[in-house]
Amino acid sequence: MQPDHSLEICDWPDAEARVMPLRFRVFVEEQGVPAEIELDEFDPVSRHAVLTDAADRVIATGRLLPDGHIGRMAVDAAHRNQGLGSRVLLALIGEAERAGMVAVVLNAQVGALAFYVRHGFIEEGPRFMEAGIEHQAMMRRIQARSSP
Repeated sequence: MQPDHSLEICDWPDAEARVMPLRFRVFVEEQGVPAEIELDEFDPVSRHAVLTDAADRVIATGRLLPDGHIGRMAVDAAHRNQGLGSRVLLALIGEAERAGMVAVVLNAQVGALAFYVRHGFIEEGPRFMEAGIEHQAMMRRIQARSSP
C-alpha cells in the first residue's frame, strides 16, 4: 500500500459517514443501483474496511457480514487499477480469519470475476441478476493457521 494510504477495519458508527459518499457515487451514480437499496440492514452488523488517502478521503471500502459474506466493495474511479481493491479484499479476508471463519463468500459483478479469481475465489452456481447487474456467487476457503 502506498505510504500515504491508511486502511482500517471498523464498525458502522465509525464507517457510515465516511463510506456512504463513495458507495453512493460508485453504486448509485455510476452503476444505477437504486438509492433506496444501497443502505441496508446489514451495515450495522458488519465490519467495514475503510481505505483513505493522505487527505483522509475514503477511496476504497468493503464490508464483511457476520456470516462471512463480503460485499459493497467499491473503489473511487480516480484510484482504480492501483491495487486498492485488493488491499480492501485481503483486509476483509483477514478479518474473517481473525473471527474464526473457514470461508468467505460474495456475489461478484460479472465484470469483476477475474479480480476475485486472482484472489482465490471460485464460482458457485448459476449467474443471476441483482439490482439490474449480472452477478456470480463465489467462495474462498480460509486456510487454517498451523500451530507453531
